[in-house]
Amino acid sequence: MLKLSGETLAESGNHLSQSVTRRLAHQIRDILSPSLQLAIVIGGGNIWRGAPAAGEGRMDRNTADYMGMLATVINSLALQDALERAGVQTRVMTAIEMKNVAEPFIRRRALRHLDKGRVVIFAAGTGHPFFSTDTTAALRASEIGADALLKATKVDGIYDSDPRTNPRAQRFQTITYGDALRRRLQVMDSTAFSLCMDNKIPIVVFDVFREGNLRAAAQGRPVGTRVIAGD
Repeated sequence: MLKLSGETLAESGNHLSQSVTRRLAHQIRDILSPSLQLAIVIGGGNIWRGAPAAGEGRMDRNTADYMGMLATVINSLALQDALERAGVQTRVMTAIEMKNVAEPFIRRRALRHLDKGRVVIFAAGTGHPFFSTDTTAALRASEIGADALLKATKVDGIYDSDPRTNPRAQRFQTITYGDALRRRLQVMDSTAFSLCMDNKIPIVVFDVFREGNLRAAAQGRPVGTRVIAGD
């Protein structure tokens, strides 16, 4: 399971960059093989962030979150188009029915697509407000029996403190779920983290824009930070 933040599709002055989306699509195409099944969840934060709008009292949280779900559909369709132009068979499945746009999420159908070598993009979050796209990724990873959740970001892993403000911050190569909780490290939101921990799904946090990182993460080679179950 590959989790992309919406911000990874943006670049300066462009909320949804075709060149960045195309570059990511080519990276994804290049790691695919008969032995690798890949599903993707994309955030919508490059277009709309519901929680801040609701938190500031400017909008009802339910409405704000549904707008965020629609933003993930826009990003998912953009990535689907880029992948198919790169020669990759792709299906978008949404948690909210919009049959003229994408297939509704049905677990068995998703597994069948994966078995046929198609990339599956899960859009519209969980279909319910108050749940993040990190939680969506953890939930769908649990449902399809994913071997790992690859959290692609713009940073190269998890640090013991903020490397932007602390030049001595140390990056973890491996850390257990328990240690991450005790240190209160912001790997992902608590609901998503708990789902991965309960289902023993390793989380790999890595910089998707560094050449070769996505391939290394998909192949299980050391890259970024790996969050695993303890003894």
